[in-house]
Amino acid sequence: MTEKLRKIIVLGGGSAGWMTAAALGKVLKNQYCQIQVIESEQIGTVGVGEATIPQIMLYNQLIGLDEDEFVRRTQGTFKLGIQFVDWHKPGSSYFHAFGDVGKNMEGVQFYHYWLKLRALGKAAPLDDYTLTSLACHEKRFMRSIDAGNSPLSNIAYAFHFDAGLFAKYLRELSQGWGVQRTEGKVVEVRQHDNGFIHSLLLEDGSEHEADFFIDCSGFRGLLIEQTLKTGFEDWSHWLPCDNAIAVPSANTKEPWPFTRASAQKAGWQWRIPLQHRVGNGHVYCSQFMSEDEATHILLKNLDGEPLAEPRRIRFKTGKRKQFWNKNCLAVGLAGGFMEPLESTSLHMVQAAISKLFSFFPDRQFAQADIDEFNRQMHFDYDRIRDFLILHYYATQRDDSPFWDYCRTMDVPEELTQKIEQFRSNGRVFRFNNEMFSDLSWFEVMLGQGIEPRGYHPLADIFSEQELARRLESIRGVIRKSVDYMPSHQEFIDQHCKARKVY
Repeated sequence: MTEKLRKIIVLGGGSAGWMTAAALGKVLKNQYCQIQVIESEQIGTVGVGEATIPQIMLYNQLIGLDEDEFVRRTQGTFKLGIQFVDWHKPGSSYFHAFGDVGKNMEGVQFYHYWLKLRALGKAAPLDDYTLTSLACHEKRFMRSIDAGNSPLSNIAYAFHFDAGLFAKYLRELSQGWGVQRTEGKVVEVRQHDNGFIHSLLLEDGSEHEADFFIDCSGFRGLLIEQTLKTGFEDWSHWLPCDNAIAVPSANTKEPWPFTRASAQKAGWQWRIPLQHRVGNGHVYCSQFMSEDEATHILLKNLDGEPLAEPRRIRFKTGKRKQFWNKNCLAVGLAGGFMEPLESTSLHMVQAAISKLFSFFPDRQFAQADIDEFNRQMHFDYDRIRDFLILHYYATQRDDSPFWDYCRTMDVPEELTQKIEQFRSNGRVFRFNNEMFSDLSWFEVMLGQGIEPRGYHPLADIFSEQELARRLESIRGVIRKSVDYMPSHQEFIDQHCKARKVY
């Protein structure tokens, strides 16, 4: 215990900094060691990480968030999945929906039975067997209830929220748990002889020492990269988009319970519905499109009037060669970036926080623990990277040089193997508890136009007539369950309606 950490400094606010500070404040209760956040109002945050995936529930439970209050405070809405428009080819659309698809039978995944029946021309669209997809189509939402074997007992969902309000909310909670906030801009990072970080010197002349530093300074990586020269692995040859134009717009209708990602000729456009506005952005590759053209496309495709001037965000896809180096841990954009296509940015913040608690250090900073932390984070980043590459690579689009590049690029061997296995027999295996499940891979590969030549042989365990009867029964249960659900807007109005913003 004499070697326990005495102080932790989190450099940078925003979603990453305050998610980290809130978790440390809640768990350590300001008794184990001191926690200080240093941030500068002069340095803006990216502030567009407004969509999440269901794993965010684990973070909310960790810090004890009241869900209705959280949604109200962040002008939030609920999210049941992502709609991908024009990705396979212009005019196409599919959902990567959260939660179950159909019902597994006799130890075989439902989608193999569906593939068999579809080959016979007797299956309904996949969305008809997926509660969250059908609810997305009809703008319905509810939380799980105790309904026995009904799909209503296990509804997977996430959130859309205003990232700035989210950080502000977490800052308030953190300070209530004893986290100290210091306003200031770092002008010098001082190191020990062994390279470990000793202290941060601010513009006002104050010096702040700590045993452990968490770098949440965004893309610049002030500590992990500018100070410790950790190195960066560039993925722009696989994920070539390097810019985004973001702008909020006015609400024109009741909010959709899903994120929409619409492919454009050199990237894609997001739409994220909140209670007080809609978040929009156009992610594009500057090699194939100018800023002016990207901005024009974004503004032309808004559902409502823009509420601010569009702003440009530059980025490079990739990751640090080490996420934890000496006594510095990079969290969020300081550690890496994989664009917001599958809403994984905040999840990677959460993953780093979770692993930090698993490998929480003392002042000895055991290298074996640091190495294992890095190994696990590299695995998470690499597997999510492959899932994102899939969206660009598996396409029939040939209407622009950008899509020609993506369709013909070399991809990681692990992704090639996954695609070939799916193409041969519809099988998808989740390796070592990777982030995305077999259902996620199935929905996206099928939606992107990869057609399996076969299905699991054990799907033949039922006769054609029995299988048709079973699938129609599942379809009927899904239909009745969705009919039971209130509209998304009705649910928000009843449980978590935010104050109107003027």
